[in-house]
Amino acid sequence: MSTDTSVIKKSRGRPKVFDREAALDKAMTLFWQHGYEATSLAHLVEATGAKAPTLYAEFTNKEGLFRAVLDRYIARFAEKHEACLFCEDRSVEEALEDYLSTVAKRFTDKDTPSGCFIICTSSVLAASSEDIADTIKARHAMQEETLVRFLEQRQEKGEIPAGSNARGLAKYLCCIIQGMSVSARENASYEELLSIVQTTMRLWPELKKA
Repeated sequence: MSTDTSVIKKSRGRPKVFDREAALDKAMTLFWQHGYEATSLAHLVEATGAKAPTLYAEFTNKEGLFRAVLDRYIARFAEKHEACLFCEDRSVEEALEDYLSTVAKRFTDKDTPSGCFIICTSSVLAASSEDIADTIKARHAMQEETLVRFLEQRQEKGEIPAGSNARGLAKYLCCIIQGMSVSARENASYEELLSIVQTTMRLWPELKKA
């Protein structure tokens, strides 16, 4: 007596759904570590696990992906850092120290590459990346403007002398932040960066008079 044999076909399952945020985080790590120029589309495909056509469909090209990564970095980190400045419950000294300490913590966090994503990528841009360079310069300008706004608000509250140069002080603080990023890139620890923050705060009474 013959027996019919049923052939059970394996289900192919659902196709993988493209995870945009996960892809951006993986691309961010690559750009952060190696810079814009040295990160190729092949590297991005390998890191994100997405096919090249998928990345092109989502971001158009490498420049579009980088811009999306920059927005992601600002949303994940920069905006949270800047929120420290505008905490009404903190004095100008406390808010500034909170901000700089949070930045130092981010620059040395073992879960991400060291230093500042924006500073690290801008330092290795070639002339061929003029549009990307302009984008990063615009973001640097935004950081300075944020600090100017913070300082001017505190001037209005009387915490900083009315005659102080808020713009010049903001530029000085930006230089401190950039220096901490470079130091972190050279393996400075959080404690070492924190000592820079503490030195800056010890100088603050004189700085705010300038």
